[in-house]
Amino acid sequence: MALHRFGMGPRPGSITAIETDPRGALIAELERPSAAQIAASALPSSAKAYRAVTDANAKRQAKAIVAKKEQDAKRIQMAEASAMMEGAAQGAGEMAEKTATEAVPDPGRRFYLDEAQVRIAAALGAEIGFAERLVWFWSNHFCISANKIRSMSGAYEREAIRPHVLGRFTDLLLATEGHPAMLFYLDQTVSMGANSIAGINRTRGLNENLAREILELHTLGVRTGYTQEDVIGFANVLTGWTLLPPGDNPEHGGEFTFNPRLHEPGAQKVLGKSYVDETVEQGKAVLRDLAAHPATATHVATKLARYFIADTPPPVLVERMTKSFLDTGGDLKEVASTMVQSDEAWSGPPSKLKRPSEWVIGMVRATGLTQADPARFTDGQALLGEPLWRPPSPKGFPDDEISWIDGTGRRLDVANNFAERVAGQVDPQDVIETVLASLVSPEVKQAVGRAESRQQALVLLFMSAEFQRR
Repeated sequence: MALHRFGMGPRPGSITAIETDPRGALIAELERPSAAQIAASALPSSAKAYRAVTDANAKRQAKAIVAKKEQDAKRIQMAEASAMMEGAAQGAGEMAEKTATEAVPDPGRRFYLDEAQVRIAAALGAEIGFAERLVWFWSNHFCISANKIRSMSGAYEREAIRPHVLGRFTDLLLATEGHPAMLFYLDQTVSMGANSIAGINRTRGLNENLAREILELHTLGVRTGYTQEDVIGFANVLTGWTLLPPGDNPEHGGEFTFNPRLHEPGAQKVLGKSYVDETVEQGKAVLRDLAAHPATATHVATKLARYFIADTPPPVLVERMTKSFLDTGGDLKEVASTMVQSDEAWSGPPSKLKRPSEWVIGMVRATGLTQADPARFTDGQALLGEPLWRPPSPKGFPDDEISWIDGTGRRLDVANNFAERVAGQVDPQDVIETVLASLVSPEVKQAVGRAESRQQALVLLFMSAEFQRR
C-alpha cells in the first residue's frame, strides 16, 4: 500500500525492501538530504529559457518582415505582367516568407521536452517516490500553464517548487508567487496601481488575478472570510512585482524585479491589517501573514489528505495535519510525516483513483524500465486529459474520481500500446510475483494466467482495479 498510496508505484524488489517497516521507509525518504531535488545542471534557468524563446521570436519576426518586403517589391516589379505570372510571383513570395520564418527554430518545445525528461526520470528512478509525489502535488497546487509560458514551465517547478516542498510553507509561497512564470501566467506583469507613476502616465490600472488566486487557491481557500476589498487591497500591494523585459535586458531579462513606478503608493489594508511599507517587502509581509493563517493550514491539510488518502479524507486526519502545520510554523516535512504516521492514512481501502500521470508512471515502473521517451510520454498524457504542466485553469488539475473516471476507457488504448512495446522483454508473471506481490487479487492472477498473449496479460494487469487505485 505504501508504494501505491504514497509513492510512485512498486518496481522490481521495492515491496521486499520496505515491507518490514513501510512507514519508517517513507519517513526515511523525507529525511534524505535534497530528497526532492534533481540533477539538472545542463538545463537553462527559467529566465535564460525565456530570453532564448523571446530572441527566437524576434528573429523570426524580423525574417518574416524582410521576406514580406521582398515579396511586395516583386509584386511591384511584376505589376504589368500577366495575371498568371502575378499569381506565380505571389505564391513564390509567400513561400519565401514561410521559409524565412522556419529558418529560426522555436527552442521552447526543446526546453519543454528536456524538462519533461528530467521529471520523468526522477519519478521512474525514485526508490519509493514519496518526495516526488509531494513535488507533483505542490506543482499542481501552485500551477502555471505551459500553454501560456512554455519556456518557463519546467524550470519553474525546479526553481520554485522542488527546493521548498520539505521546508516551510512560507518559503514555498514566497518562491512561487514571486517567480516570473507565476507573474506572467496570472497577468501580474500588466498590473499597475491607478495612482502609481506608470498608472497615471499610461491610464492603465489594476489586475486582480494574482491576488485573488493567492487568497482563494494558494492560501486561505474559498469562503474563508476575505472580501472583494481584501482582493483589491492585496492587488495594490502586489503592484510593482514584475519581470525584466528581455528585449531591454539581454543579460537579466525574464528575472523578477520590483518596479516602484508601477506600485500603488500608500498603506493598504488586507484582512483588517494595514501594511505601510511601500517596497517589495509590503507584498512579502502579506504573504507571510497568509502563510500563518489558520484557514491556510486547514486548506493545505485538506488538499494533501485528499490527494494522498481519499476524495473525502477522514476529518480526524485533516485535523491532526492542520495542527501539525500550525504547531510547526508550516513545516511541510512535519505535516507529511504526521500524515503517514496516522493510522487513518492506512486504514481505508485503496479506493482513490490514480490520476493519469500516476497510473502511467506506475505502469512503466512495474516493468522495471527506467527511461521513457518524453515526446511519447507527454503526448500520452495529453490523450489521457492531463497534459504535462497544462492545467485547465489556475485551480490546477482536479483531484476527485468523478473528474477522471470517464477517461479510464482511453487508458486501455495507452495500456495496449505500451504492452505491445514491452511484451517481448517483460513477463507478466514476474511482474505479479516480484513487483506487485500480494496486491494482486486471485481473480486478476487467474485472468492473467488465461491470457492469450503476454501483451493481453499485461493489459489485464495494468487495467485492474488493484493497479488503477491506491
